[in-house]
Amino acid sequence: MNYLFVVAHPDDETLGAGASIHKLISQGNQVAVAVMSGHAAARANLSETLSQDEAEAMSILGVKKVYHADFPNIKMNTVPHLDLVKFIESCIEDWKAEAIITHHPSDVNIDHQETGRAAVAACRLFQRTTGIPPLRFFAYMEVASSTEWSLNAAENRFQPNVFFEVGKEGVDIKIKALQAYSGVMRPYPHPRSAEAITGLAVVRGAQAGCEYAEAFESVFRSE
Repeated sequence: MNYLFVVAHPDDETLGAGASIHKLISQGNQVAVAVMSGHAAARANLSETLSQDEAEAMSILGVKKVYHADFPNIKMNTVPHLDLVKFIESCIEDWKAEAIITHHPSDVNIDHQETGRAAVAACRLFQRTTGIPPLRFFAYMEVASSTEWSLNAAENRFQPNVFFEVGKEGVDIKIKALQAYSGVMRPYPHPRSAEAITGLAVVRGAQAGCEYAEAFESVFRSE
């Protein structure tokens, strides 16, 4: 199956689904990543070598195709919604995507919110364009140090209902890919520490009845 991971920033794909991306590719699936904003502005912890860091992380995960937009970082709410949607639609069409995994729209990060909402709108491309098949799977992922900060009780928060068993090897690959991004990893007990990332995989694994897992919220699945 052709998976498209639609993320706001470089590193989001690894934080949210690095181990699952690696597993999907190892199982013979095709995986591409669409990055909405590659700017490091307002992200003081990231280095000026962000593009090189991203390339290294993608190589570790096994991703060979990455789409890049140039939307402003931490200002995606200032961009017309249609512009965000059209970029994602272009990726869907080019990649022939059958599945999309993206940010939860109640995530605390505004760029994550806008990316998630735009991805939902882009799902309807098949209804507007001849020759585009409907997606078979659409889900939200959780990004450590961001998704769990959805504190607004009026919003529907991330509720995992799909778990990808990834094994310890998958977690190790995820951490290695994150370490390729200069300044992303932090000392424990930060959510982006190796210990916390491993711990979350253990918790999600326990929920699913396995040792290590990544969690997602399935919006729809068509078999």
